[in-house]
Amino acid sequence: MNKNKIIAYSIGRRKKAIAQVILCIGDGKLKINKVNGYDYLQNNLNYLQRINNPLVLVGMQNNFDINIKAKGGGLMGQSDASRLAISRALVVMDNNNRKILKSAGLLTRDARIVERKKYGLKKARKAGQYSKR
Repeated sequence: MNKNKIIAYSIGRRKKAIAQVILCIGDGKLKINKVNGYDYLQNNLNYLQRINNPLVLVGMQNNFDINIKAKGGGLMGQSDASRLAISRALVVMDNNNRKILKSAGLLTRDARIVERKKYGLKKARKAGQYSKR
């Protein structure tokens, strides 16, 4: 990765996952944690489409190489965090992309996280079975 062809850098979060994205001029290669993106996401087309969605909307899917450093959470959270980070990086690169991505809802951080477990309960809200006698 050549440092002087970096175009945009951004961070995205979802659940417990954090993704740092670097967009470089290239031909559409996807690297996640220095592994081919298709292998890292276990060839799951749903995750790949989620990550490429911002680029498809803007019409730049084969213009950039994407380097992602993802940690925490699972593949779903990491792919959603990557999607947010790519969307933010596209806005940093060109502010005209903001209107397209905002109307598609890709610039909104999904703030839902797992609720903590409460004492006296089995899970966050699940109580033990009620016994009358």
